[in-house]
Amino acid sequence: MTSGLLCLLALPFLLGQATGDLEPLIASTTSSSFPDPVLSSSFIPGSSSNNSFGPSPGSVTQSLSNFTGFEDDHGTCQCSVILPDTTFPVQRVEHLEVTAHILSQKFEKELSKVREYVQLISVYEKKLFNLTVRVEIMEKDTISYTELDFELIKIEVKEMEKLVTQLKGSVVGSTTIVDQLEVEIRNMTLLVEKLETLDKNNVLAIRREILALKTRLKECEASKGENVPVTPPPLAPGSCGHGGVVNISKPAVVQLNWRGFGYKYGAWGRDYSPQHPEGGLYWVAPLNTDGRTLEYYRLHSTLDDLLLYINARDHRITYGQGGGTAVYNNYMYVNWYNTGSITKINLSNNRAEVTQTLPNAAYNNRFSYANVDWQDIDLAVDENGLWVIYSTEASTGNMVISKLNDTTLVVLNTWYTKQYKPSVSNAFMVCGVLYATRTLNTKEEEIFYYYDTNSGKEGRLDITMHKMQERVQSINYHPFERKLFVYNDGYLLNYDLIFNREPK
Repeated sequence: MTSGLLCLLALPFLLGQATGDLEPLIASTTSSSFPDPVLSSSFIPGSSSNNSFGPSPGSVTQSLSNFTGFEDDHGTCQCSVILPDTTFPVQRVEHLEVTAHILSQKFEKELSKVREYVQLISVYEKKLFNLTVRVEIMEKDTISYTELDFELIKIEVKEMEKLVTQLKGSVVGSTTIVDQLEVEIRNMTLLVEKLETLDKNNVLAIRREILALKTRLKECEASKGENVPVTPPPLAPGSCGHGGVVNISKPAVVQLNWRGFGYKYGAWGRDYSPQHPEGGLYWVAPLNTDGRTLEYYRLHSTLDDLLLYINARDHRITYGQGGGTAVYNNYMYVNWYNTGSITKINLSNNRAEVTQTLPNAAYNNRFSYANVDWQDIDLAVDENGLWVIYSTEASTGNMVISKLNDTTLVVLNTWYTKQYKPSVSNAFMVCGVLYATRTLNTKEEEIFYYYDTNSGKEGRLDITMHKMQERVQSINYHPFERKLFVYNDGYLLNYDLIFNREPK
């Protein structure tokens, strides 16, 4: 009993140390030191809870509960106490840490979204700047743009409008930058619509009028009587059963070359293969800004791909010179840099397979075309195959025509004309006939000369050929389509040739 009492007497001291509210009550306790017997009479062995110990109600000991005390076999006092909820709140701190960790993860997730949107905004800001430049050029330039040009810009603007709408719904907080982008895109949309309605050269309006006239013409033909004069059947593609070129259509602006406004010199066209005349890659070969070096060219499988700048195959060479490039049967033919040689390039692997020197050919601006440098050697393709147009010292600068073996590049036959090459702006071949052009003014060329290798005859023509820019850099003919592919100060133009239905 005395040991249990000793345990109880030591308890307030321990609790006082734990809470800091009680002064030490007992300095030391031993088994031979006991308090007043009156206190010991209040101890009931075996009691374990709800005991009141202390001098008076309201003291700190009244807040103590659920304690027990006993003496073990070695005479040591063992006490067990459940303290009230006045200790450090560990569980609450742990809950707070978990909550903070969850909030941190959510914050990182939202921050990554913001970073992604910032990158997207940066990308579309660049696109918007590019569109602004293009629209400014369309405002200032006198070039006619087709309906496709407007549609392409509209598509890009709509894409940016969708992104801005998405950003506004996702970004929480300030949306000042997004709002500014939205305003600029709306202004761009209005500007494009205004440009389309103005259409400085009335290209769209003219095309609609032409379509209406064609419809009326068909109606008129259908209303004719039965006694209609018989007209010759239309020419079969690739056929030479006609009397030569008698006229040419107005130019159709396809687009600006893929390298930009600064690349004013070059050539473009479509590959012609006698085995697959209806097929063929479209190719564009702008010269570098020096107007001499052919370094890069691009291939497209279809005209739609070329118009939309998609699915392109870009290639690089280090030896091309001038804009006299031609493509025939999946091979590109170019003048080797700084020489009088011709090179044959396989378009499937971009490898130069054959190089052959053109006998006696002048080169390096000795007898180039008027207003076009580095085109002393001009390669051409027609229904009969591969040709080369050039001059020699022996011909005193007059045009020389040679038929080439497209496999070995060996000269098969040669014809000498009386036309001085530097007075000609460009030339092309159709059914073995050379057609030469000259400049009339900044808006017109003239097909003024021909030489027929079939008969050896030459003569004068007066077929006016309209152009969009001042200089014509190259002309390539496609036998199946019967079109001219003209590179005009960086712009890609198309012309339809009109032939005399009656053979010569």
